[in-house]
Amino acid sequence: MSQGSDISSCVFGALEKYFHDLDGEEPAAIYDMVLKSVERPMLEVVLKQAGGNQTVAAQMLGINRNTLRKKLVEHELI
Repeated sequence: MSQGSDISSCVFGALEKYFHDLDGEEPAAIYDMVLKSVERPMLEVVLKQAGGNQTVAAQMLGINRNTLRKKLVEHELI
């Protein structure tokens, strides 16, 4: 099993649990909830793997360094 499918399975399971736990309540802002839930730990792990080097982390993520910096600020990681 590839890492991508491991992550997909985790997200799938978490969403199934989310809907189960709603217990009749209306779901709201699921897209943003999932992105925020996945993005922060991804940024933390990648930045750690990059030894704190934002340029290297941005390259690993396939995003611009300024975009990475903006996301780190949004998630209060810097």
